[in-house]
Amino acid sequence: MNYRHAYHAGNFADVVKHVVLVLCLVHLRKKEAPFRVIDTHAGPGSADLAAIESEKTGEWRDGIGQLIGPEARPLPPQVAARLKPYLDLIAAENAGFAPTLKRYPGSPQLMASLLRDKDALYANEMHPEDSRRLAKLLAKDRQVKLMEGDGWTALKSLLPPAEKRGLILIDPPFEEPNELVRLTNGLGDGLARFRSGTFLLWYPIKDPKPIQRFHRGVTEVSRHAKLETVLAAELYLRAPRHPDYLNGTGMIIANPPFTLADDLNVILPELAARFAKGPGAMHRVVDLLNEIKAA
Repeated sequence: MNYRHAYHAGNFADVVKHVVLVLCLVHLRKKEAPFRVIDTHAGPGSADLAAIESEKTGEWRDGIGQLIGPEARPLPPQVAARLKPYLDLIAAENAGFAPTLKRYPGSPQLMASLLRDKDALYANEMHPEDSRRLAKLLAKDRQVKLMEGDGWTALKSLLPPAEKRGLILIDPPFEEPNELVRLTNGLGDGLARFRSGTFLLWYPIKDPKPIQRFHRGVTEVSRHAKLETVLAAELYLRAPRHPDYLNGTGMIIANPPFTLADDLNVILPELAARFAKGPGAMHRVVDLLNEIKAA
């Protein structure tokens, strides 16, 4: 599976990933101490929803287009309140285009938008074209350090951060068949260097069986690091009866904010209903270390 960011910008998986990311960053901002954010597979940083890549798939219309724009229904108040920081960033990117959605900010742009003066972002992208676009987008931001290389190597070289607080997003394109194993190993390496960091791992869901093995691996390395909480937050478009389809999306959150599970259990049911593509659409938020469903 090749998950180049430009072709899937603003789709259901992007929405879930970026909602989790923004909620975690908003929580980090609540303390005065500075933090570092690391994006190991950053992509181009922003997407033109009218560009050839986005128009070719049109996936954003069934993702962010269901939450903001002329075809979006009003959100329930309790969902809208929790989504406000994320939706405000999308609206700011589209100022002047309303009610049309013209652009969708990627993870490095969302991260940069939430930095304070004392915080820092290290964004790494290996693909030359995407790296150039990212540099053009964020070149004037003094708090952003751009890197062009292998994301797994960057992960090792940037930890532990001098700031001693931080968030690491690992969002590979899934071009390699063993990417779930690399995610597990990357988490283990990261925790060995920065045990207190918040790690976000994105993964696509096609066949649930490899995901179950992935969860067991994540649980093992997290217990070895003596973590207290590791969430798996998933959203399914449909029951995963056909393993050739992208049936869902998931996020591992190691060392999550204590409010995150409650927030996601309010947000994800609404997203699952709006993004559904067939019977069996659902969400789940599970604490992998305690093997109980989060409240």
